[in-house]
Amino acid sequence: MAEQLPIDIPDNPKLAQNITHFARALRKAGLPIGTGRVVDAIRAVQAAGFTEKQDFYWTLHACFVNRPEHRTIFAQVFRLYWRDPRYLEHMMSMMLPAIRGVQEERKADAAEKRAAEALLDGVERDLPEVAEQEEETELEIDASQTASSEERLRSLDFEQMSTAEIAQAKRMLSRLALPVKPIESRRGQSSHLGHRIDRARTLRAAMRQGGELRDIAKLKPKPRWPNLVVLCDISGSMSQYSRIVLHFLHAVSNAKGAGWAKVHAFTFGTRLTNITRHLQQRDVDAALAAAGAEAQDWEGGTRIGECLHAFNRDWSRRVMGQGAVVLLISDGLDRGDPEALGKETERLHLSARRLIWLNPLLRWDGFAPKAQGVAAMLPHVDSFRAGHSIASLEDLANVISKPDDVGEKARLLSALSD
Repeated sequence: MAEQLPIDIPDNPKLAQNITHFARALRKAGLPIGTGRVVDAIRAVQAAGFTEKQDFYWTLHACFVNRPEHRTIFAQVFRLYWRDPRYLEHMMSMMLPAIRGVQEERKADAAEKRAAEALLDGVERDLPEVAEQEEETELEIDASQTASSEERLRSLDFEQMSTAEIAQAKRMLSRLALPVKPIESRRGQSSHLGHRIDRARTLRAAMRQGGELRDIAKLKPKPRWPNLVVLCDISGSMSQYSRIVLHFLHAVSNAKGAGWAKVHAFTFGTRLTNITRHLQQRDVDAALAAAGAEAQDWEGGTRIGECLHAFNRDWSRRVMGQGAVVLLISDGLDRGDPEALGKETERLHLSARRLIWLNPLLRWDGFAPKAQGVAAMLPHVDSFRAGHSIASLEDLANVISKPDDVGEKARLLSALSD
């Protein structure tokens, strides 16, 4: 929720116009707000009054927010528009960080850059009048040495992306493949370069030649493609990452010739949900909308141990055959029993050909496995890698077929034992 700072009411507040602009910014940031909700919000504020800051926040919240994933965006737009007396300079510092004297030292919080982008859209036309500066300074920005937008987006944290950057990142991820090498099975196929003798075929050829053995038929191992099983955390701390990763998984599920026998996808927060059939839809928006409707625990709590137990009990034998590779996408922040979490992770690891853990917290240079959930799960994964940007997913595509890749596991286990 937004910080509860005092609200300064001007002498001529023009409250209806400000609520209208606030609603327009929310709509620009992604909330489905129509004219009827704006009228309802103005009437609700008239009925509830404008004296208590918390009452004003929750009155507008009740009128404009009807989905859990919209809460963070609403809170940031509300804070920037209603609570920060220098919100315009604050937004400009996020949109143009190279301007000295306005920039802020910290990075934008979750959805804050998107909120700033929405509020700055049409700022000259819609914002309340601001006193003109005595002197105007013309700024010239030389962008000739900047990297291309795609190169910059590759290393940008999903949590810090604006609305336009998220849309561009999704387009880039739709083109990203996740190839896998086949597994050599015990079954064979005919090949003159094989090393095994095909006894049945050799004897049949000899019988056609009157019992004379002329040629020896040979076999080579027949390739077999593994399954990909994805367990994606959709709790409150993971919501922005999981949405973009699921967009990537939809592209993997529908890619032709990627190598996977089948892609199974599950989401978990407070409960486990199978969304495999939804990702098989060709339209990505329809697929993710159906998956979101199926999973009722978006941006809720986290019960990793209980959800892994449900998967091991109900789904492991169904989807973990054929040497499945498992992607576990979570920050590992669990409040349950760490010992039970470790046992369920170990059981999952024993059922999988490889267990790869993608954790967005690895974006921090000083990350250490101090959380009990992370410490309990880390010894039972094959590879521990970051999962916060396009570049991290590209790295995953490059190493997913390398059995000796451990990512950051060895370093963090060493830190855990110190």
